Amino acid sequence: MIISRTPHRISFFGGGTDYPSWYLEHGGKVLGAAINKYCYITCRELPPFFKHRHRIAYSRVETVNHVDEIQHPSVKCTLKDLGIQKGLEIHHDGDIPALSGMGSSSAFTVGLIKTLYALEGRLILKEELSLKAIHIEQEIIKENVGSQDQVWAAYGGLNTIEFLRNGRIIVEPVIMNEERLRAFEARFMLFYTGRARYASEIAREQIENTSKNKRDLHEIRRLVDEAEEILTSGGEFTDFGRLLNETWLLKKKLSQKITSPEIDDLYATAIRNGAVGGKLLGAGNGGFMVFYVEPSDQKRVREALAGFLHVPFRFDFNGSEIMVYKPDFYNYNGSQAEGMERAWA
Repeated sequence: MIISRTPHRISFFGGGTDYPSWYLEHGGKVLGAAINKYCYITCRELPPFFKHRHRIAYSRVETVNHVDEIQHPSVKCTLKDLGIQKGLEIHHDGDIPALSGMGSSSAFTVGLIKTLYALEGRLILKEELSLKAIHIEQEIIKENVGSQDQVWAAYGGLNTIEFLRNGRIIVEPVIMNEERLRAFEARFMLFYTGRARYASEIAREQIENTSKNKRDLHEIRRLVDEAEEILTSGGEFTDFGRLLNETWLLKKKLSQKITSPEIDDLYATAIRNGAVGGKLLGAGNGGFMVFYVEPSDQKRVREALAGFLHVPFRFDFNGSEIMVYKPDFYNYNGSQAEGMERAWA
């Protein structure tokens, strides 16, 4: 039995510059954080007593006899990519709903890869883990996804992630002492809009608009450096909040599908009641919104947005990890399984 825990993320700046169609020509950079809301995956080798070979439980339950029959795209493609032959039971639980802009699909893929490596008695490093998840989502499943979510899921932390034109990805932690870090963390409020959306559909239009959005994307990229400078040089956190407002205004211009009258009204209500800035997370048109709000104004914002679920959070610095590792060292013929090694996180 293996259980993994993989964090979701909040992307503050740079979203849109992490698509390969952009950064392989222009370079890209994002700033954000993994948070303590998680995707949990439980996996075990399925005993040979059942009529089915694989059982996959998520929002639905699949029981199949061949990997090609699996409907869940990440499970099917990951099992095939890793060459998994044994019958498995895979169970998913999450702190955050799917289709909500918090990197849930990438957290699932990263967590599944981590879990399957552990099941085989193998350790996978964070860099390899993130790159393999990017490969599966972009090259095998063919999703219209960027390359930041997989990195935060694998690494955790408050980071900048730079995407070079040669394809390299560089992860750098944002350095602050603990007191300043906790003061920064306490200035954000996360609200669920109640709307789910398919990020790949929204991202497709954004990718198609890349050529005419060049000026806005370059400005979105520039704001990453400005925001990072505020954090690392001892600048005022309020300026970080104001930059969030700027990047939200730019993000809305990338696609007509990013916002809606309801989302704009939610945002305006938060600003009227004390929020300095904020943005919708993920591709847009639903999911979660994050706001920068000084502690003295948070009660007023919470009351003004009483119709929306407020989700407190803290940053996560561990990334994807194995929480339970209890391998079955013996097969059903009673002989000791070969090649098993402990795969601690």
